[in-house]
Parts: sequence; C-alpha cells; structure tokens
Amino acid sequence: MFRRLFHPRDAFFIFLSMEGAVAFSFSLIFTVNMVYQVTVVELNPLQLVLVGTLLESTIFLFEIPTGIVADVYSRRLSIITGYLLIGLGFITESSIARFEAVLLAQVLWGLGYTFTSGATQAWIADEVGEERAGNAFMRGAQIGAIGGLIAIPISVGLASLNVRLPILLGGLLFMLSGLRLLLIMPEKGFKPVPAEERESWRTMIHTFRAGLRVVRGRTVLMSFVGISIFFGLYSEGMDRLWTAHLLTNFTLPSPGGLKPVTWFGIIGATGMLLSIISTEIARRRLNSANPRHIVRVLFVLSGLMVTSIIAFGLAPRFGIALAAFLMFGMLRSTSGPIFTAWINPHIESSVRATVFSMTSQVDAISQVVGGPGLGFIGTRFSIRAAIVCSGIVLSPVLLLYTFVLRRIKLLPIPGEKA
Repeated sequence: MFRRLFHPRDAFFIFLSMEGAVAFSFSLIFTVNMVYQVTVVELNPLQLVLVGTLLESTIFLFEIPTGIVADVYSRRLSIITGYLLIGLGFITESSIARFEAVLLAQVLWGLGYTFTSGATQAWIADEVGEERAGNAFMRGAQIGAIGGLIAIPISVGLASLNVRLPILLGGLLFMLSGLRLLLIMPEKGFKPVPAEERESWRTMIHTFRAGLRVVRGRTVLMSFVGISIFFGLYSEGMDRLWTAHLLTNFTLPSPGGLKPVTWFGIIGATGMLLSIISTEIARRRLNSANPRHIVRVLFVLSGLMVTSIIAFGLAPRFGIALAAFLMFGMLRSTSGPIFTAWINPHIESSVRATVFSMTSQVDAISQVVGGPGLGFIGTRFSIRAAIVCSGIVLSPVLLLYTFVLRRIKLLPIPGEKA
C-alpha cells in the first residue's frame, strides 16, 4: 500500500493521498484558527468580518485566471503552486500576530486555493478517466474525512501548549505536500497548448470564452451555476454564525471542566465520523451512470439540508441544536462529491478546470454578497433569525433540481423502460 501511494504513475492513489493530506492540514489549522485570531491577535468583530471578506474577494478575483492557467499550461504545476502558497499563507499568519499579517495570509492562501480549485478535479478526471473519476471523488471525500478526523485531537493537544502551533504545522505540511507532488505527480492525460502557440493573456481569454460558451450552451450547466449561487448566498450565515449560536444561545455542558475549544473539537470529530459513514453509504448505493438518480439524490439531500438549518436555528435546547447541526454537516459533506460526479461528464476536458473555477468564483462572490446581509440580520434581530434565513436562502436550489430533473426525463436512459 505504501509503495502504491508513492508510485509516480498511480494517479488514483496519489489523488487519495492528496485529499487526505489537504484535509488533515486544513483540520489541523481551522480547529483553532478562530481561537487564535480572537485571543492572540485580538481581532474585533469588524476585523474578523474583514478577514473573511478579503479571503472571499481574493478567491473571486483569481478563480478564473488560475483556472485558465491550469487549462492552458499545466494542472500539475497549478496544484503544486497552490499548495506552496497555501502553506506560506498560514506560516505567515501563525508567525506574526498582527491584523496586517492575518490579512496578508488570506491573500496568500486564498490565491493558493484558486490554483488548486478546479485543477485538482480536472487533473484526476484526465488521468483516470471520467468513469473512475466519480469513484475517486467519493473515495477522496472519505479519505479526507478520515484525515480531518485524525487531525482534530492533534490540533487541540498542540493548542493546549501554544495556539499558534497547529496553524504553523498545517502550513508546513502544505509546503511539504507541494514538494512531494513536484517529485511524484504525473500528468499524462492532459495536453497543454504548445509553447509556440501560446499568446499569453490572449490565449487565456480565448480559453475563458470557450468555457463560457460551454456553460451558456447547456441548460444543465446553467442550472449548475444557479445552484452554486444559492449555495454561496446561504453558506456565510452558517459558517460564520454557528459557533456564536451555540455559545450565545445555549449553555455548553462542561463535565470535568471541558473547555469550549475541546467541545468544538468533539463536534468536528463527530461530524467527520458521520460524514465518512454517510459518504460510504452513498458510494455503494449511488447509480453514477444514471443522471436522473443522481439528481433525485441531490434533491433529497438539499431538502434535508434546508430542514436541518432551520431546525438548528429554532432549536430550544442544546441537544436538539447539536443533532440538527451534525445532520447538516453530514448532508453537506455527502452532497459535495455527488454534485461533482454529476456535473463532471457534462464538461469537455479542454475547459473543465475553467468551468469549475467559474462556478467557484460564482460561489465566492455570492458569499461576499450574502454574508453581510445575513450578518446584519444577526446583529439587528438575532443569530437565530440569521440562521433560519440561511436555510430559506438555500431553498431555491430545490426548484433548480426539479427543473433539471424534468429536462433529464426528456432523454432516454439506456436499459431503462420508458
């Protein structure tokens, strides 16, 4: 198994190791990152919001250019560059406890993320083929969940010594992952534009236009973009406010003097464990060859997500709120790889990274637009109201899935009775 993970030609297992390493590193960092920003850097609420806004703005600005770089030049190089920048960003944040350093870190790791976003999915699809890519996405999500689960207690343990340590170690691991890929990562399925035919930004603009034509010309891809908009609009309400909701509106049990950071570590670990189980069930039962079946599953998962968000916001007791939040996290992590597996066959290889990056850009700007509004509701009225509104904002994706399902029904499925 060890040799297979490091075999230079085994893209499938290299992809799994990448997903595990990324999830481990991010979990190591984000289990305590907010604690570091509040207690060590001493950011006030406005500064915390500005940090998130700058991150999403960076992703919005650079998703398309970096996606086109991956399509025109090299997906391998794009991914490696991304890992190195992500690592540099978190090393900067943990080394200099100043607001300016935190802002710089968001630009660095946000830029690095855009180099990996889209390029990773496109790379593995090209290397192993579209049929195996669906299985790779599902397996990658499982490995990632395991890696994140393992990292949580390590992060909490290191933070008890110094809250900077998990962030610094996570950044170093990203740098090491980039150097490792530089030595072993293959790129045989992708054919870049020959050097003599490259025209710098002119070629990039041409590639972007090709991706835009693909999206405009297909109803499914337009729906894909629309769904990404609503996922972006709702997500800031949950991602920024769920911790405050639990701390403000409930009394967290404290057996044995349990600290809040430990509680959130337990919540994160439980959520990841549930995600591993639910993703495995979905992998075994999902008929990836039948687009109707995939869309039906996504419709059900999204409906349950809306329900769990609203239940979380309205929960009268901590136990109910915790159950609703864990349900939401499990549904969200399960739907992600299924969503990718559904849309991947609809995009040509030559513009795959660009289209994925376009939707990531849409998601980022939707978060920038939706976050302040939900934050205003949370400040003006209550955090509960903001979270409930997050669920309502997500609900239109059910109409989009219904529309897609009706369009798919017009097409015959091989082996299925009319």
